[in-house]
Amino acid sequence: MKIIILAGGGGTRLFPLSRTCFPKQFMKLGTEQSLLAQTVTRFMPVAKVADMVIVTNQEYIHHVKAELAACGAMDVHILLEPVGRNTAPAIALAARYCIDELGAGEEEVMFVTPSDHIIRKNDLFIKSVKQAEEMARQENIVTFSIKPDKPEIGYGYIEAGEACGYGFAVKSFKEKPSQEVAEEYVAAGRYYWNSGMFAVTMGQIMREFSTHQPEIYQLASTNYADALAQFENMPNISIDYAVAEKSDKVVTIPLLAYWNDIGSWDAIYDVLDKDTDGNAVKGDCIPIDCTNTLMLGRSRLIAGIGLEDLLVVETDDVIVVAKKGESQKVKDLVNELKDRGRREADEHTTLYRPWGSVTVLGGGPGYKMKQVRVNPGQGLSLQMHYHRTEHWIVTGGTAQVTLGDEVKMVHENESVFIPMSTKHRLENPGRIPLEIIEVQNGKYLEEDDIVRFDDVYGRV
Repeated sequence: MKIIILAGGGGTRLFPLSRTCFPKQFMKLGTEQSLLAQTVTRFMPVAKVADMVIVTNQEYIHHVKAELAACGAMDVHILLEPVGRNTAPAIALAARYCIDELGAGEEEVMFVTPSDHIIRKNDLFIKSVKQAEEMARQENIVTFSIKPDKPEIGYGYIEAGEACGYGFAVKSFKEKPSQEVAEEYVAAGRYYWNSGMFAVTMGQIMREFSTHQPEIYQLASTNYADALAQFENMPNISIDYAVAEKSDKVVTIPLLAYWNDIGSWDAIYDVLDKDTDGNAVKGDCIPIDCTNTLMLGRSRLIAGIGLEDLLVVETDDVIVVAKKGESQKVKDLVNELKDRGRREADEHTTLYRPWGSVTVLGGGPGYKMKQVRVNPGQGLSLQMHYHRTEHWIVTGGTAQVTLGDEVKMVHENESVFIPMSTKHRLENPGRIPLEIIEVQNGKYLEEDDIVRFDDVYGRV
């Protein structure tokens, strides 16, 4: 069995922690592992890491590699989508890769999963995965569904039909409902949340594409190299719309393990531990006379007095306050920020790069301050700036600095000045992270004032 992990999405429903440049699959929520690393680890009892494939994009490749290294799974295969085309093309590309590059036969099962869910009671989950594999070998598309414990408007629903194997034949798929309709679904008892996970054989998914999505099938039926080259010509469509809602081969297994797609701050509140007053508190927070409230702080003290049924989430550049039950509207906030051209919609103050990270500390007219962290053995591209000078102060580690034709070592508590229009490069030759404070001065400090001469290490 091949495990296909979809990790290319840039969802922002957990803004301000999750943003386009750092979506939730890379977040750590109360554990030492990111959600992506947890997903990889979850499948280790049923598949070798060499039988796992992560589908992502170039922007996230360094995050993916870092998480794989952290969970000891560097043999996982990584597929890079040239452009975003939703889940159906991503799954078609992954199937083609498994067939051509990993030698998968038509009867081998692929289990497709998002990379950003919380699942507990892994023994029950693995039991369900094995059941799904067995039913998939009978030419079924096997979905996992979740019995709802409350009306939920943030999930799609599956209507169960006649009993079939370990579950039910799927009678219909339902869009995210209104509150009234969600209440009707829960009361009816035959509707389940759609988890977004499914199992199917390589041959069956290709036959389904051939029947229901001939455009995808044509582009993915030749070989992996051609499918990758033609990927941008694929339609932008989800696997639910493309295949699941059209096929008569879909069955569902109700998942016995605990599942939460943590698609909102209300969902985060549900999974966190609470105090005796029902408050979920993380970070430097002081609740006084607060009840049933989420307080999550990252960079400063948060004090709440008399709060009830509120969600308070803070980062170093954004504070979001919402009523419980209203957090699905966070996506409306993100859209508003994008309409206003606000940087916060897409970027944190800390941006991660293949070689390390950059954190904006502050700035004003004519100056900007950053903290730059360079991993051991890494460095920035050789570059220069026409409109700014830079002053580097080493606060940790040892820097190797190229300045014009000179190469010099700069140690902790030492500094170096970079004049305008001077070629320069920052490298870390040591065994511990290099940390510097960078002070930029000039009338124009935007990132497009960078002339690059090579990309040996990767772009800043």
